[in-house]
Amino acid sequence: MSMLRSCLCLASVLSGPASPANGEPQKPNIVFILADDLGWGDLSCYGHQTLKTPHIDRLAAQGTLFTQFYVNGSVCSPSRCAFLTGQYPARHRVHGHYADAAQNKARGMSQWLDPQVPNVASLLKAGGYVTAHVGKWHLGHSAGAPEPSAYGFDFVRAVVSTNSAWEWTENRSTFWPQSTTLFVDEAVQFIRDNKDRPFFLNLWTLLPHAPLNPTEEQLEPFNRFSWNRGVRHRSAETIYYASVADLDTQIGRLLAELDRLGLADRTLVIFASDNGPEDIHIRNAGHSGVGSAGPLRGRKRSLYEGGIRVPFIVRWPGRTPAGRVDDRSVVAGVDLLPSLCQLAETVLPEDHVLDGEDMSDALLGKIRDRTTSLMWEWRFRIFGEIVYRSPMLAIRDGNWSFLMNPDHTRRELYDLQHDPTQLNNLAEQHPEIVERLAEELLAWQQTLPAGPVEKSAGKNDYPWPEER
Repeated sequence: MSMLRSCLCLASVLSGPASPANGEPQKPNIVFILADDLGWGDLSCYGHQTLKTPHIDRLAAQGTLFTQFYVNGSVCSPSRCAFLTGQYPARHRVHGHYADAAQNKARGMSQWLDPQVPNVASLLKAGGYVTAHVGKWHLGHSAGAPEPSAYGFDFVRAVVSTNSAWEWTENRSTFWPQSTTLFVDEAVQFIRDNKDRPFFLNLWTLLPHAPLNPTEEQLEPFNRFSWNRGVRHRSAETIYYASVADLDTQIGRLLAELDRLGLADRTLVIFASDNGPEDIHIRNAGHSGVGSAGPLRGRKRSLYEGGIRVPFIVRWPGRTPAGRVDDRSVVAGVDLLPSLCQLAETVLPEDHVLDGEDMSDALLGKIRDRTTSLMWEWRFRIFGEIVYRSPMLAIRDGNWSFLMNPDHTRRELYDLQHDPTQLNNLAEQHPEIVERLAEELLAWQQTLPAGPVEKSAGKNDYPWPEER
């Protein structure tokens, strides 16, 4: 038996594209834009009433906006691992964000993602794509960590460590506000250089991750949100909105270049975020703490919806329905690898066990239910308000969201179709559903690597006043 299983596209999926002279269907170019700490409600196309994001809105108007897209970690490194590998990050001991070697070890984490694990870049490269990674990496930067090129990227301009292509540690104040401009400059040049062959481009931004320091020019349109009576006191809204607006502007430059080069119709563009918005109680968060999760409960680190449900927009003119909002299809970061391999007619190793599923038909307009559950684990404390502090484990199954701690405390069941804000715990009304999902969730947790758990993980206690 072959050690490879083919991910060939259905004829009905690929029919209709422009084809080269030999009549072969042309593989789509793929651009994956990943924002950092951008909340579900931070774009005007997702309902933000104040912050306008016209270029990303145009992307949504020309493609499909998904309202039920999930990342597979509530912070950056785990979600990025899932995007690349199609596997839950805990399989690779990526439980939190990668830090220095001592911190990683103390949290029971690996030091970096193993480059021998099949990933979307290496697989697409083997399938004939030229590949690039531009921007943030955050999949390992301790001593000895492989460079992104070890993962199958032909072209790399990444922020990995102080030895990265861009030196920003000592010049953070000047680099951070112009970082997206620099990233897009590099991305545009890569596209120009490879416009005549299929390419895969990761464009992973730093914004709107803290600390934010927009320029005076970027701030000016948003100064009306700040106090200005004698002395200008820049508000968190002014600084955050200016940062997201620049992110939108630079993405607009990239989209315009695809138009100018005549590549838009044969380029699949995907836009997402790595997790929910930062919490204002984090020491360095400051201004980024006003990011919006829209109507969803929870923020970054939380396993409530606001921490793991994020924007997701897909555009492929002529293939993805334009101006559509998909409120039903539940898609996740682990689905990216099998879905892109399907669309790119690329093969997957049979021994690479997937946690995601091929959702390429949903990306191309078919509204359907997923066939697998999604599960999460968070072993550390959750900062911020009590209402955001979720249990340690979560599962999404159909319209049900169920959360619990491994010791069976804090069992919470929510019907997301009718209660997306997760205010009405239905666990007592549906004991049979609770038992079924608890059994599945705990069985999954038993397969994860053992490791330390912070004392406050999964707790939502509060120091109520007591008589003295």
